[in-house]
Amino acid sequence: MSIVVCFGEMLLRLSPPGFERLLQSPMFSARFGGSEANVAISLARFGVSSRYVTRLPANAIGDAAVRALRAEGVETAHIVRGGNRIGIYFVETGAGQRPSTVTYDRHPSSFSSLEPSDIDWTTVIAGASWLHVSGITPALGAGPAECLSFAMTAARRSGMTVSFDLNYRATLWSAEAAATALQPLVRGADVLFASEDHLQPLLGIAPGADAGRCVSEQYGPRRVAITSRASRSASENTVGAVLWDQQAAEVYDAPRHQVQVVDRIGAGDAFAAGLIYGLTGGRHPADALRFAVAAGALKHTIPGDANLMSVADVDRVAEGDSSGRLQR
Repeated sequence: MSIVVCFGEMLLRLSPPGFERLLQSPMFSARFGGSEANVAISLARFGVSSRYVTRLPANAIGDAAVRALRAEGVETAHIVRGGNRIGIYFVETGAGQRPSTVTYDRHPSSFSSLEPSDIDWTTVIAGASWLHVSGITPALGAGPAECLSFAMTAARRSGMTVSFDLNYRATLWSAEAAATALQPLVRGADVLFASEDHLQPLLGIAPGADAGRCVSEQYGPRRVAITSRASRSASENTVGAVLWDQQAAEVYDAPRHQVQVVDRIGAGDAFAAGLIYGLTGGRHPADALRFAVAAGALKHTIPGDANLMSVADVDRVAEGDSSGRLQR
């Protein structure tokens, strides 16, 4: 069985009730999230052995975060404990013409003060076949950036597949700074995940039918998955994706899905987990892409960061059943 290692920062997510503005009511709903943690949880839900690596404070909140991961079947043995606080982000869920917003309070967090010596990557990746990381990590400081580089180097030397999600966050750093830091990391990836909106500012590649091939030729990833989104409003989106496969020299396209948005945060992570699941499970790349797009679409229906769906749930939608009819 494949073991997938996911590395990144876990966060505490605080949200006002329903569609309220921040502090419209004096209360928040608390959940845990974070891009790479979302991927790890989704993979565990799909029956894949997922191993999550991060740094959390040695306090009650850090303990609760670890319990939340374990409850979903994620391996937590390599989580480092230390530092003073978990990173926090506040989510205001949009509706109609009002967009959702995210406000970060994540520095200095336990993860942002991570040092390369804190993690023994030889031990972490032992027995694993895949490493998944993202472009959020190098935005959080020199220590996390160096740890990420160490992880990717160790994984490549051991023969693991490395997937990298660009995951650009404009509130963390400028596009210019991100491009400088992320381009060398993209060159170390076997599989790249990217939103079509980020290709030009970060990689200098114009979006379009040939974008995946251009990214592969210029930067080296064997597979390039590019997601797209059309927003009629905060409540109604259409999502899709294409996958460039270097070995087949072919671009695969999947059916697009119209979604009624309950919570769009984590949809890209659900897509990434879906594609990783499909590829590690031996599905044809076109089938893996259909599964991934369906997984991303379903995430929009679930409050919180993680995609709490099974393989059967996703396959049903991937095979064309989007009716949402009552099942009993």
